[in-house]
Amino acid sequence: MNVKPDFSKGANQAATAPAFLSIWDVHAYYGESYIVQGINFNVHEGEILALLGRNGAGKTSTLRSIARTGSPMVTRGEIWLDHQPLHLMASHEAAAAGLGLVPEDRRIIAGLTVEENLQLAQIAPPIGWSIERLYELFPRLGERRKQEGVTLSGGEQQMLAIARALARDIKVLLLDEPYEGLAPVIVDEIEKTLIHIKEQGMTTVIVEQNAVRALQLADRAVILDTGGIVFDGTAAEVLENEELRSEYLAI
Repeated sequence: MNVKPDFSKGANQAATAPAFLSIWDVHAYYGESYIVQGINFNVHEGEILALLGRNGAGKTSTLRSIARTGSPMVTRGEIWLDHQPLHLMASHEAAAAGLGLVPEDRRIIAGLTVEENLQLAQIAPPIGWSIERLYELFPRLGERRKQEGVTLSGGEQQMLAIARALARDIKVLLLDEPYEGLAPVIVDEIEKTLIHIKEQGMTTVIVEQNAVRALQLADRAVILDTGGIVFDGTAAEVLENEELRSEYLAI
């Protein structure tokens, strides 16, 4: 009989729970600086996981390690996505295997319109959501399809960055600080979009300094401190635990 994993105790389940994305004993460095220090966690298919911690805890470095960006340099450990060994891949191979990274700086390509940014993402397979479907998801982008991408507002650029990731056939969406600098009404809009794509079966990992908003969205949370994991459990448990938030999130 299959027993559903119980995350309510806050225990790290990476060794035992069935997972879609698994990070096993990953270590990574920027030069001599030891940034990611032997982390283990799972992400389950169709869930939203919030990867949290104070500034400098290693959140973005962990996300970049998973995406195989080469910086930081992963020196040890394994990263598996749907039985595929990402730790043996370069960044473009990991992207082809189904990882979609939306970096903090969004990286909208200057000189290209909204639509051209999306078309460029689909220049080679595997192709994901159609451009028209993306405009249904983000009506603002449809209205501005002929506008140069870098002239959009910050919120619209974030929408374009997420849409560009979905334009590829991805299995896991990695979001680095998607709410940074955005008005609360725009954060609400992006949140609704992330809930919608979850309902379509998307698996998401979100790094976000606005921890309460991320926790309200997420199913589970992993909290980092100085490159290591100090909590792995439900998002609700973190919201209910003021001592934990005060210790590691300063909320």
